[in-house]
Amino acid sequence: MIALLLSFFVVLEWFPLSTQIPFQKYGIFAAIFSATWLLSAYVTHRYVRVKFQKIDAALLRLLCAAVLTLGVMLVYMYVIPPHRNYSPWVLLTIWLAMCAWTIVILVASHAYQYATYAEPEPPRTIDRGPQQVLKAPKERDAGQVAAMRDVIAETASPLLLTFLDQHLNLGSSNTFVLRTAECFNIRKLANYRFDAIVNLMPLNQIRGINQMFGLVNDKLPDEGLFICCYEPQSTTKRNILKRFPPVVGYIYYTLHYLYKRVLPKIFMTERLYFDITEGKDRILSKAEVLGRLCYCGFEIVAEHKFADLDYVVARRAFTPATIQKKRYGILVSLERMGKNGRPFKVYKFRTMHPYSEYIQAYVYDKYNLQAGGKFNHDIRVSTTGRCLRRTFADEWPMLLNLLKGDVKLVGVRPISQHYYSLYSPELQEKRLHHKPGLMPPFYADMPETLDEIEASEMRYLTRCEERGTLVTDFVYFWKIGFNILFRRARSN
Repeated sequence: MIALLLSFFVVLEWFPLSTQIPFQKYGIFAAIFSATWLLSAYVTHRYVRVKFQKIDAALLRLLCAAVLTLGVMLVYMYVIPPHRNYSPWVLLTIWLAMCAWTIVILVASHAYQYATYAEPEPPRTIDRGPQQVLKAPKERDAGQVAAMRDVIAETASPLLLTFLDQHLNLGSSNTFVLRTAECFNIRKLANYRFDAIVNLMPLNQIRGINQMFGLVNDKLPDEGLFICCYEPQSTTKRNILKRFPPVVGYIYYTLHYLYKRVLPKIFMTERLYFDITEGKDRILSKAEVLGRLCYCGFEIVAEHKFADLDYVVARRAFTPATIQKKRYGILVSLERMGKNGRPFKVYKFRTMHPYSEYIQAYVYDKYNLQAGGKFNHDIRVSTTGRCLRRTFADEWPMLLNLLKGDVKLVGVRPISQHYYSLYSPELQEKRLHHKPGLMPPFYADMPETLDEIEASEMRYLTRCEERGTLVTDFVYFWKIGFNILFRRARSN
């Protein structure tokens, strides 16, 4: 009905007509056209829920209803004498406009239904309890082991053999090596039969990465090892830029990135992309792969690069309650510690790769902290994210938290549970009595080490208790503003 009204309004308002009163002249005409269109749609069974019809059938029904409507209106205009003064061009224009609007709405509805279709999840073993490998390992025949090592050296890299030997025994009957992009080949394995599974197929070629990781998690016994590989985003970029001149290379990589990285992440194009490409040659970042492994119940043991592929050794750590395909948009909500220990969601523009929230502890253990309290070589932050952080643009959505009362203008930085655990017990206790803020004392004192950050926050909180929060925040506000504007204090 909205499309009908819009079609009449646009045509009668802007279409060149001889009459000066188009809405008055074509009022009855519009009512008859609308009734005819709705009746034709009903007769041709157009009003069926999108989920119960395919788009080709829906378009055919729309065509039948449109032709029927046009025929009835032509009869009305040329068979009934009093109505011959209606312009056929007005009829045709309104009819075409209505067809166009309806096709757009129909395609958009089917696209939305297609994008939101939930593929049934395969059954998983969720509550299994402690499990050990079923059979004691036996040594394989020397010929079999040699053949396996030759295949690995040919399909992957001879150096990979040394890496594998450091973490598992290829001669053990409990080690299973395969190269597959199909989850079926993992699903058919017996539960707890192997204590090490190696998949030499790059993850970039696998459509259901989380699904495969979940199946491997189910098949492995406790502490079982899983080794996988992938081509990281940095390698993909380097290889493309090598093949083309500088300007052409960056243009090609940008288009390649949009196609292979952005489209698979957009809500309306994700499923269409995977149905067309079957998930082949996707761009994957290091942070996303490690994060997916941790999300699916693994802990990272080791990683190493051979040629263009990164290999990861992961140990089964726990059984995840659910393994779903997570969606990541431009805006992200992160859980932070609030006053009185109450957790709340902080809103920010996304600056990290997908699944980065699951490897915070791993990044800390491997890279530790740099000056200013940030992680050294934080692999989780994307290139765009670094630009947003330098201009504080990523924190603009936190104004919503300010309006909701979760934070105040000046206060200690809202931090995660993991980062909170790094603080001294005294500062942890003091933090619980104060609301975090948008402008932390960090930018007033510019500390470099974790101890200095703790001292800065302790000093601020103590002054709030001794001199009052309002006065302390007023002093810190101007000091922080001066450092940001004139001393170029920035978030890394």
